[in-house]
Amino acid sequence: MSHKPLDTPHPRLYLLATGAGFVGLIAWFYTGRQLGVLQWIIDLFPASHAGAGLMIAIMLMMTPGFLLWKLFNRWVEAKLKVKGRFLEDDIYLPPKNKKHTPK
Repeated sequence: MSHKPLDTPHPRLYLLATGAGFVGLIAWFYTGRQLGVLQWIIDLFPASHAGAGLMIAIMLMMTPGFLLWKLFNRWVEAKLKVKGRFLEDDIYLPPKNKKHTPK
């Protein structure tokens, strides 16, 4: 099985920075949990719906964390000159002019 090398001049530094960002995301979750954010949101739901409240609480608490993680990864990619294409580029960027070749 062959692996394509990363499109960056510093692949190990890029992987280390991405790992550090993921550790930051995990720390975001545990900080929110320790501060009582999860319990505060769960308490807004009736006891019969505590599981659904926990799911909503995790989604609400982690949304800013994922946004920060995305911005951190984009910053790292810009600093380390990582080349590539983002999946959402096809959605948000204007379509590229493709030449239609007749058959």
